[in-house]
Amino acid sequence: MKDPYAVLGVSRNATDEEIKSAYRELARKYHPDNYSDNPLSDLAGDKMKEINEAYDQILLERRTKGGSSGFDGSYANSNFKDIRALIAANRMEEAQELLDGVPVARRDAEWYFLNGSVLFRRGWFEDAYTSFSTACRMDPGNAEYKAALNQMQRQRGGYGGGYRGYRPTGTGMGGGCSGCDVCSSLICADCCCECMGGDLISCC
Repeated sequence: MKDPYAVLGVSRNATDEEIKSAYRELARKYHPDNYSDNPLSDLAGDKMKEINEAYDQILLERRTKGGSSGFDGSYANSNFKDIRALIAANRMEEAQELLDGVPVARRDAEWYFLNGSVLFRRGWFEDAYTSFSTACRMDPGNAEYKAALNQMQRQRGGYGGGYRGYRPTGTGMGGGCSGCDVCSSLICADCCCECMGGDLISCC
């Protein structure tokens, strides 16, 4: 995975406003509408996708490092610090048990985000997508939730609206699982891990 700051052409010390300005400038330059009926339209589309992904990644990185909801132990405003700590420690079964024990009335946007994070890490991709979507509907201004959903939507789009070939962890893969399915699953899992401060595939 490319350095998102390099993609936007800014330094890591750039201000939020400088990053936003760089993103807007590149978005205007490579927007698909500028390349209709142009042989470069596919290249512009790929570049625009790369720019969007880089911007989402920087937003998420800066939000988590800001200490409000990161998986680095500094999530002071979190309602579910214990669950976040378990996820950071990759103790998914324990995190799921605590999530399941939260009364329905207390299941806010953060609960659905964390539930989606656990479901994703355990291989339940469709359910994870639903949880991330709910979190974003409940708190549409939260960059952490939005970045997680955007990552899944990009992966989801590659499967024509669904996660073909994905299976819950621990089940047989069954008919039709190809090398592409496995590779795509690993890439998707790496994206989710990076959203939460980890790195499944160190070279990407």
